[in-house]
Amino acid sequence: MDGSSCQPLAVDIQELTKSFGNHLALKGLDLKVRKGDFLTIVGPNGAGKTTLIKVLATTMRPSSGSVQVAGFDLKENPVQVRCNIGIVSHHPFLYDDLTSFENLKFYGRMYGVPDLEERIHTVAIRFELIPRLHHQVRTLSRGLRQRLSIARAVIHNPRIMLLDEPESGLDQHASAMLQETLDAMSAEEGTIIMTTHSLEYGLKVGNRVAILTGGKIAYEESTQALNLDNLRETYYRYTGTRR
Repeated sequence: MDGSSCQPLAVDIQELTKSFGNHLALKGLDLKVRKGDFLTIVGPNGAGKTTLIKVLATTMRPSSGSVQVAGFDLKENPVQVRCNIGIVSHHPFLYDDLTSFENLKFYGRMYGVPDLEERIHTVAIRFELIPRLHHQVRTLSRGLRQRLSIARAVIHNPRIMLLDEPESGLDQHASAMLQETLDAMSAEEGTIIMTTHSLEYGLKVGNRVAILTGGKIAYEESTQALNLDNLRETYYRYTGTRR
């Protein structure tokens, strides 16, 4: 038996559905993610990847089903869920009229971060934001905004990170900084769930990979049991699409 199977669950999803009018984006999705896992989720456009991340991030309400995140029920305890997650997506969740410092202070206060100014200074150094810390976000370059968005996501030391196709939205410098952050989080048994279009990237960075298609998880396996060729064949078998 895989020893990691004894790990407590960081995310437990049962029969999750999400509808938009007559369109059912998630169709009774089941997924269990253990503490310390780095799960990469691949799938074609329209499979429901972004919808799943938004539901887990509490920015979108599920239509039905059960979702537990960090031991908290998503519907009953959304505040506690948000305190345990960080999210990096195409939306930066930053306030343009506030400075970098003010944005980090706002989120830090929202999460009740102790010794907040010291924590802001720590993440500002890590993401090379010190020179522009007191500049309005609207004046920052795209790359600096990306780095600030990652800093915002980790200001409260979340136990679970959610990433929606980060490799397509970040420049090379921000991607390298994010990867360092994820490596450090994995070393401390943090949990990471990431969607990606790239089978190669997903296989490289994760310890598990899942195929989401037609609103359901069709396949899940340890990356140690896969190579790129057989993942591509498996992906084609379940999605009918070559990658």
